[in-house]
Amino acid sequence: MARLPPQGLVPTVGLDDAPFVRGSRAAVPVAGVVCAGTRFEGLVWGRVRPDGWNATAALRRMLEGGKFLPQLHAVLLDGITLGGFNVVDLDALSQALGKPCIAFVHRAPDLCAVERALQKLPNPARRLAILRRAGEIHAGPPFVFQVRGADASFAAEVLGRVTDTGRVPEPLRLAHLIAAAVVRGESGHRA
Repeated sequence: MARLPPQGLVPTVGLDDAPFVRGSRAAVPVAGVVCAGTRFEGLVWGRVRPDGWNATAALRRMLEGGKFLPQLHAVLLDGITLGGFNVVDLDALSQALGKPCIAFVHRAPDLCAVERALQKLPNPARRLAILRRAGEIHAGPPFVFQVRGADASFAAEVLGRVTDTGRVPEPLRLAHLIAAAVVRGESGHRA
């Protein structure tokens, strides 16, 4: 079972995709911001295909064999999809990296709307199966998340310890801002 140190900084990586044009076939950049607690420590970078099938493999490549993975207590994702509906297999990612993986969302998803959207893409049943493998959606204020490789209390504690102000964990907030700045030339006003 995953455990956190009783005090001190919790090293995590926050992964988020950059803004992209829907319908474009261009690869979507993914920023990974490594933080010790809320302090920036490093950056990893990758790309995924929009509405593709390589999100899990791309995240593995960003972290496996790198200098940051051994120190991480958890991997944080901004949602369970990247580049539209390129679904991350949260359980497979957690097992491959040997780390708890937490998919954070700002609010509980409308699962019926998600299922309708998936019907417009190739192989919707496969995408839905990957989404369902991510497990239960936990809603413990102020966080909504799914977790694999640890229990919900571990994930909630990690999210709380890496959130400085507001309701967005700092590694994810920074990943969002950096990815947007690289694509648009400046960061957006919200994460």
